[in-house]
Amino acid sequence: MMKTAISLPDKLYREAEAAARALGLSRSQLSATALAAYLERHRSDRITEQLNAVYSEQTAKVDDVLNRMQLASLPSASRRRMAPPNAG
Repeated sequence: MMKTAISLPDKLYREAEAAARALGLSRSQLSATALAAYLERHRSDRITEQLNAVYSEQTAKVDDVLNRMQLASLPSASRRRMAPPNAG
């Protein structure tokens, strides 16, 4: 385990201290949990950005046969609403 020292604004320190006490955690545990959650959230953002980059370079086209099969599986009212404009 690595030890580190950080500087926090007074208000944030007091809020973290109160939260740690209320949760029954040490400041270190609270900080590690918060940092892990932050990194996980931003890891997900990077994955989404990478997927968006991949899909923005490729045209998205549904296979016509698959599209007809999906539409055929819907009730008729839904089928009419979801059918492409040029579909018969």
